[in-house]
Amino acid sequence: MAEELIPLNIIIGDRSYRIRIYPKDEEAVRKTLKIVNDKIIEFKTQFAGKDMQDYIAMVLIWYATQQTSETKEKIQEDNLIDSLALIEKSIDKVLEH
Repeated sequence: MAEELIPLNIIIGDRSYRIRIYPKDEEAVRKTLKIVNDKIIEFKTQFAGKDMQDYIAMVLIWYATQQTSETKEKIQEDNLIDSLALIEKSIDKVLEH
């Protein structure tokens, strides 16, 4: 049986939204919302006088950039691990002979 979607009320900035998610995603969604709303507060403190739409746009750009940076770092780490594994295999072959 497929997993049922559950309703969830979320708040971003000063607006409430009702969304439907898989139960297994609830924790990740709540953590992401906390990060987003905390960042909105931070930007409101740093850049007074903007409207909520400006703060949400700033957070969106910041969040997307964070994800891209973390993804690049993960790919680089995976490539490094693969390279080290190849070097280790080469050394093992040399030591066997």
